[in-house]
Amino acid sequence: MRYRRLIAEGSTWFLTVNLADRRQDYLICHIDVLRQAVRQVRDRHPFEIVAIVVLPDHFHAVWTLPEGDADYPTRMTLIKAAFSRNLPKIERILESRERKRERGIWQRRYWEHQIRDEA
Repeated sequence: MRYRRLIAEGSTWFLTVNLADRRQDYLICHIDVLRQAVRQVRDRHPFEIVAIVVLPDHFHAVWTLPEGDADYPTRMTLIKAAFSRNLPKIERILESRERKRERGIWQRRYWEHQIRDEA
């Protein structure tokens, strides 16, 4: 089954993304790395951070995208990738992830809910 995400330009989204191993605390131990990843992505793909809450094993964010832009999936993918690239490889990596050259830091999916449509 393929998950299909709602796409709406210029909307505000509530997003939740989790670590693959919910017992880890990478996000608070490496908060500087997460901040830098978000900053890098915002520089290239602007969006407004309305709110963000970072917990040890997941974070919640409310983002508003620019008018005419609906691409929150790319932003989230880039943030997860930048964070992962800047951590030492200490996590357990499942064989299925190794075959796809993935790290074992994040859950593959994340959750999004449109909370305001500006279009």
